[in-house]
Amino acid sequence: MKIQAYAAHEASGKLESFEYELGTLKPDEVEIDVEYCGICHSDLSMLKNEWGFTRYPFVPGHEVIGKVAAIGNMVNHLELGQYVGLGWRARSCLVCDQCLSGHHNRCLKGEDVIVGRHGAYANKVRCQALWAFPLPKNINIKTAGPLFCGGITVFNPIIQNNIKSTDHVAVVGIGGLGHMAIKFLNSWGCEVTAMSTNPEKEREAQQFGAHHFLNSRGPDALKPYANHFDMVLVTANVDLDWDTYISTLRPGGKLHIVGVASQVKASVFPLIAGEKSIGGSPIGGPAEILMMLDFCNRHAIEPVIEEFPFSRVNEAMAHLESGKARYRIVLRNDFK
Repeated sequence: MKIQAYAAHEASGKLESFEYELGTLKPDEVEIDVEYCGICHSDLSMLKNEWGFTRYPFVPGHEVIGKVAAIGNMVNHLELGQYVGLGWRARSCLVCDQCLSGHHNRCLKGEDVIVGRHGAYANKVRCQALWAFPLPKNINIKTAGPLFCGGITVFNPIIQNNIKSTDHVAVVGIGGLGHMAIKFLNSWGCEVTAMSTNPEKEREAQQFGAHHFLNSRGPDALKPYANHFDMVLVTANVDLDWDTYISTLRPGGKLHIVGVASQVKASVFPLIAGEKSIGGSPIGGPAEILMMLDFCNRHAIEPVIEEFPFSRVNEAMAHLESGKARYRIVLRNDFK
């Protein structure tokens, strides 16, 4: 079977029309007819080979919404024509200690949609059926794609850190990840403070559900928030003055990083004295993804998106790289 896609043939190269052959569908796989696919910053990082393991030709795309087009003979929980979503992970081994404890996203033998295989800037994509998630009936298929990577990336820390509805949480960075984090935390019941160096985002942050907005550009901007937050969720891809952010945590608080900063350098004594901790996480496991979808359905949560057709993928990628995206970009299938 020939697949139509957009691929780059070198680091930072232009995405061009590309065809490749798909082999036989594996017994535990499904094939998805792609209707929409979000653009994640990870697609851009992989395109530029910033992490050093991109293989070319490279087909990006891992925030997929589409219909099940084919089903392997071991799959019995999905139906042809059913709408599903697919995110970063494409396969997990199911038998390691991580999978058996429900942490399939941490499986060391797993496969990712765009690592060593072709992704979903294409008319079709395949994955292990476990990672193709049925969409709730009321989910908007046009906006749902970013939930399966960006969305679960900021939802998982809420579960992982046992965040309560009475907790005070700060979100650092009001972009593609941050705006979804604010929506989740507000609906969770938390008091939410949005932190950004761009004061022009204050109004939108409040519309997303932030109760407070802090312009964090000034050197002493965070001082009034000493010992205030139960969690500081860092969604920005920048290095910060980590000690300053740790100082805003209450005893037992968590600095949780999902933005890809280059390193973390922090003083140890405040962590020991306040039983504070630093952590990070990727996407969640299947159980957390299903929980997130149910939560979004219940609270009518969806990302704010801009839509481009696949045929304008290079323009869309440039728009993301310029920092002008508000707030996630979704590509629409216009393959002929």
